[in-house]
Amino acid sequence: MTARIVVTGTDTGIGKTVFAAGLTALLDGVYWKPVQSGIEEETDSEIVTRLAGLSTERVLPEAWKLKEPLSPHRAAEIDGVEIDADNLALPATVGPLVIEGAGGLMVPVNRKTPYIDVFARWGASVVLCARTELGTINHTLLSIEALRARSVPLLGVAFIGDEMTDTQRTIAEMGKVRVLGRLPRLDPLTPETLAEAMRANFSAADFLEAPFFEAKP
Repeated sequence: MTARIVVTGTDTGIGKTVFAAGLTALLDGVYWKPVQSGIEEETDSEIVTRLAGLSTERVLPEAWKLKEPLSPHRAAEIDGVEIDADNLALPATVGPLVIEGAGGLMVPVNRKTPYIDVFARWGASVVLCARTELGTINHTLLSIEALRARSVPLLGVAFIGDEMTDTQRTIAEMGKVRVLGRLPRLDPLTPETLAEAMRANFSAADFLEAPFFEAKP
């Protein structure tokens, strides 16, 4: 079966889109952002296309494009629509599919359904992106518990930011989760520096293996 990997985060603004771009390039895969909130500036799909150096056929069109840079449920309301979470289905692809969520796991897709429930229905493997800054232990362990409670398969945690050895170790041990690697902040951030950092800090094979744990109901 073609690998289907959801890239989600413990919060918004942690570098999830940059990581998703790097992962798509590392796996020679296809990228999909189901719901894009905010279209006045560069969209996540456009950022990934640029940073991963992807051809247009390797970036799938969004199921929903909403004008305001808000939580999907509220952005949809402002646009006068409602996202049908039950009909958000994973597209078929030839190569690995990298799917990017929005913000954290409990971000509402609509007023009834958070993203984590969509991920649980899909059954795709999840990569949890976490910053290495203060507060990440709490946010990351809570996110792991939420995934575990819904039996969502978790490949592991990908850290983003400066190295914090004890923080990373604490999350791995207390969360009983695999650390896939750490993506440092890149300056300059270019397709070349991102590709080099991904190759240096992550193994493509780790993302194509069975999840580290698959929690039971």
